[in-house]
Parts: sequence; C-alpha cells; structure tokens
Amino acid sequence: MTDKHIQMVGTGATDELSLRVSVATLVRVLFQHPKNGEAMLALERKATLLFAPAAASRGHGGAPGKRFVNVKSQPFGGALRILDLHSLQSLIGHFHFDSEQSLSEQDFRIFIRPSAWKTVQQFCLQHFIHADNPILESGPGRELVEEFAETLKTDLKPDQFTWEPVGTIIENTPSPTENVYARGSLTARIYRIFESHILDPSLAYAMLTNGASYSNHDLQKLAFEDNQNGGPGWYNTVLALPLKQISALYVATSPEERNHPISFQNHQLDETVAAVLEDITVPKYQRL
Repeated sequence: MTDKHIQMVGTGATDELSLRVSVATLVRVLFQHPKNGEAMLALERKATLLFAPAAASRGHGGAPGKRFVNVKSQPFGGALRILDLHSLQSLIGHFHFDSEQSLSEQDFRIFIRPSAWKTVQQFCLQHFIHADNPILESGPGRELVEEFAETLKTDLKPDQFTWEPVGTIIENTPSPTENVYARGSLTARIYRIFESHILDPSLAYAMLTNGASYSNHDLQKLAFEDNQNGGPGWYNTVLALPLKQISALYVATSPEERNHPISFQNHQLDETVAAVLEDITVPKYQRL
C-alpha cells in the first residue's frame, strides 16, 4: 500500500465520514461431547478490562472512571479483511479505518459516509458468493486459527475442523460499539454466518477442560494481570455449552429480549449467540 493510499483511507473519522461499519464473521462452532456424544456449542468467553463511564457506573458498582472487567461469551469470529482497498474506494470514495490496528490488518472496520451504507452492503453481498475472492476475505479459517491459538494455546490444523457458509445478517440500525479501539462509535454491521465442526476428539476434550478450568472471578483477575503486565487487559477462554439447552433457552426468550445479552448458568451471552442459532429470530438483525 502506498503512502498516498494510506493517507487517503486514513484512520480518523471526520464529520463527513460519521458512520462506522463492521463486516465480520460469526461462527457456529460445534463438536460432539467425547463421552456422551451430545452436540456442544463452543463460544469465545472474553474478559475485558473497561472503565465505567458516568452513565454506566451504577451498573458496575463503581464511580465514573473506575476499572472493572466484563466477562461475556460470544461466537467465534472476527473482522473480515478487505484484500483490495481500491475496489471499495472506487465505489464509495474516501473512507477511514477505525484505528491503526484495523489499518495495519485491513480489517473491515471503517468509517464511511452514511449515504454509502447501501453500497457497502451490495459490495459485501456481491463478493460473499465467491470462494477465494481476491477482493474480500471469504472464510473464517484465519480468525478461527488465531482465536484457538489465543484461547487454547493450540495450533488449529486444517484436518481438525470444517466450515461452510450458512447465511448473512445485517444490523441496519447503528448502535454503539464495545470495540476497544472505537468504543461508543455508532456502528452498522454485516455478519457472514458460518458453521464449523471440530473433528478431533482430543481438541473437543481440550475445549471442555479449558472452559471448566476458569471461573468468572479467575478471568477478571487474569485480565487485570494482563493490563498490569503492559497488555490491553484481556483474557479469553472457551465456553462449551449443550446446543440443545442453548437453543431451548432462546426459544423460551421473547424476540425483543434476544436483542440484548442474556444470562445462562451465570454466563452472560452476547446477543450474537442467538444470531448463529438455527430458526431463532432476532428483531434487530435482518437475515438474508
């Protein structure tokens, strides 16, 4: 990428480029319980060090600016990469990445003109249908490998898992992001949904063991320690839950409640968990 091109796409939102857009994968990671064969859903359980703003501090038992660790579970996945910046720029004009981190990795986390939102949707849908697309990353494999390395400290091999696309959802109404690099920015979202099966029983056992080894309190302490050691204040593990129970939970939950995180056995489940389940409607998401 040339210096001129970096300057054109930039990293700071202007008044004109006011809508943040996130295009990402969400992966329904499934495996069979190695002992009883039960279908299990694997989630990424994330502990993140945050600072309570004035409006939110009451909910976290602290004064404005007080540090706390939020522990929440969500589907595996992450931002898709824009492989050809010129192709997008030729359609929507200038845009800015939301951070130096996104710029360096060409993650599809950008600020655009609000009027370009429909064009961005069309761009993504057009390129989603092509495997090995040279314009836009087409699969979740890279993110799964990175996240398994982070949560399980293991190298996920191609013969240990499969994946296939199963749909796309769009969140048209912008809402504030919790992303640490752009916290609070109003964001519209496009998610490509995949289903992945873990084929290796030893890896399935490791996922079960990993999730059972840490309490929420353990993760909070580890996130604080990460921050004290110069890190961002994160610690991630796997949370493995029976798929049948999770599906039943969401069936019994009202559609409006599915728009927000819900609790299951002392675990906070992000609203994107409902998005990866079959036959579960989430009002704020448009399924395509």
